[in-house]
Amino acid sequence: MSKSAILSSSIAKKYWMALTGLFLCLFLVGHLIGNLQLIFITGEEGKRAFNEYAHFMTHNPAIKALSYLTYFSIIFHSIDGIMLAIKNKKARPQNYAYNNPGANSSTPSRYMAVLGTLILVFICTHMANFWGKMHFDTIPLHTKTIEIPNEMGGEAQKVELYLTTKGDYVAAQQFEVRNETEFYVKDLDLKMGEGYKDLHGLVMSFFGQNKPGFDKNDLAPFAVILYMLAMATLGFHLWHGFSSAFQSVGVRVSSYKHPIEIAGKVFSVVVPGLFAIIPLIIYLF
Repeated sequence: MSKSAILSSSIAKKYWMALTGLFLCLFLVGHLIGNLQLIFITGEEGKRAFNEYAHFMTHNPAIKALSYLTYFSIIFHSIDGIMLAIKNKKARPQNYAYNNPGANSSTPSRYMAVLGTLILVFICTHMANFWGKMHFDTIPLHTKTIEIPNEMGGEAQKVELYLTTKGDYVAAQQFEVRNETEFYVKDLDLKMGEGYKDLHGLVMSFFGQNKPGFDKNDLAPFAVILYMLAMATLGFHLWHGFSSAFQSVGVRVSSYKHPIEIAGKVFSVVVPGLFAIIPLIIYLF
């Protein structure tokens, strides 16, 4: 059998879709750990932790390489799934006179293509709202406001500070911002450091909180609901997809079948569930 025939076979498509799916499961875990900082670390500490995390994820060479692998996996997984669905449909152009699919397969397994398509739509909108703005829009920098007491007993003076990528704070009034994140001494062509884009503020404002420098999102309740529905869709997709991926790569043998199925069901509930509560907690609190 030629190499092209192997790559075009249903077995090969299922194999590669399983591998990309399992890789995306690892991505979900890593992404979840980073996002949980939004609700478990509060105040300036939480804001700083999340913005430093976001900067690391978009500037570290190794992480950037993994990001490209993630983009490729999403595209390949989606196209491969659609091709398999079309091929399976063509293999059975006519429905049987008596059809009882529930007797041999679970509901999520029969709608994997539909669920996957909905997830792909969510990924595109999610990236447009956050990833796209982070990379291509001018958004406020991470700032911190402190109050300096007036020794004469008057009103305290408020001073705005920029957080730099070196980990210290500098007085905003002493610098001008160029190229979105770079700090230059006013009236001098002297770069003194670089700041963080405030992705924390972007996310918080998107899900309903009032953050300086960001417009209030009047549609935040709908954004929260749609996000939670998307995570429910992801959960249904993983309910069948997780264990099915192990079967496709030959790991789900009889001795491991039951533990893998249990792990898949736990993963499909816990991971999307934790993702779903993040915007809800942001909106409510």
